[in-house]
Amino acid sequence: MRAAIFRDGDLVADSVPDPEPQAGQVVVKTLACGICGSDLHAFHHADEMVDAAQRSGGSTFVMDTKKDIVFGHEFCAEIMDHGPATEKKMKPGTRVCSVPMAITMEGSKATFHTVGYSNEVPGGFAEHMVLNELMLLEVPNGLATDQAALTEPMAVGWHAVEKARLTADDIPLVIGCGPVGLAVIAGLKIKGIHPIIAADFSPARRKLAEKMGADIVLDPAQTSPYTRWADEATPEDHNPEDLMTMLGMGTKLRPGVIFECVGVPGVIQQIFAGAPRDARVVVVGVCMEKDRFEPFFGISKELNVQFVLGYTPEEFALTLHHLAEGKIDGTSLVTGKVGIEGVKGAFGELASPEQHAKILVEPWR
Repeated sequence: MRAAIFRDGDLVADSVPDPEPQAGQVVVKTLACGICGSDLHAFHHADEMVDAAQRSGGSTFVMDTKKDIVFGHEFCAEIMDHGPATEKKMKPGTRVCSVPMAITMEGSKATFHTVGYSNEVPGGFAEHMVLNELMLLEVPNGLATDQAALTEPMAVGWHAVEKARLTADDIPLVIGCGPVGLAVIAGLKIKGIHPIIAADFSPARRKLAEKMGADIVLDPAQTSPYTRWADEATPEDHNPEDLMTMLGMGTKLRPGVIFECVGVPGVIQQIFAGAPRDARVVVVGVCMEKDRFEPFFGISKELNVQFVLGYTPEEFALTLHHLAEGKIDGTSLVTGKVGIEGVKGAFGELASPEQHAKILVEPWR
């Protein structure tokens, strides 16, 4: 089969052996697979990602970068054939999504492979994949393939919103309106938490934030997002110079929840500096480089910081239904499509936020 392969630090289009299903697995044809920010990180910083994963005890990026890797974990696929020991509840031709995790068995020992970050299991930048039948979700309600392929990144946003433990009084602030930030905005809209404030330097990303449900969208080069948040959070009768207010017994600002959706060094420190007292900071952006921040900013403001990663299988399934029921409309997010030969070029194009938000790989092209 044909695939876009990460080989010797580069992306090349080449042929690789078709995957063989093991017990409980099915062979699928990849219909569409999104290019994720994590794929871009892996392309530029693969060794650093693997090293950080090993040192942190994580199991997401367990791969040998000296061997071939086929990226791609945001996919919608079609069942081609069933492997041994499968129940065959879904017929060939059924469109499916799945949590990007493949499980192989050696006797009673189970080994987990992250689809798209494994030397053993090819990801969605290949014509075919093997997935576990147990984890397949049929695409419901005639949902378009392009939209079904957004399930994985949208689930990341939904998981972050769930982890924030929001209340009706909270005012959320989303820093960064790339695909992850847009997914968070979509989740906040479903939760009915308003006003949703979103900040990004890119005009194109700000337009997408509005389409996804942000109530207030601003350019941080022109307006401080933290000042704008304070404008919304401050009651009319709030007087910061009042004695009772200074003693913490007067009228209080509405609670703040800040979602860090950028994932580059320095942003957490910026948030610590700008965040209001008692704010909750949810770090969604995956920073694969070393970073530093001053703990005293968090100490003096009593900030609550929550790091998040991925989603649960239940959150993934619910996100697919959110898309199928129209609660999330991701049509504006898909800004480009390429075949296997175009994957390397697409990685370069995604460096410009004005040009693209989400590019889908269609290996069958």
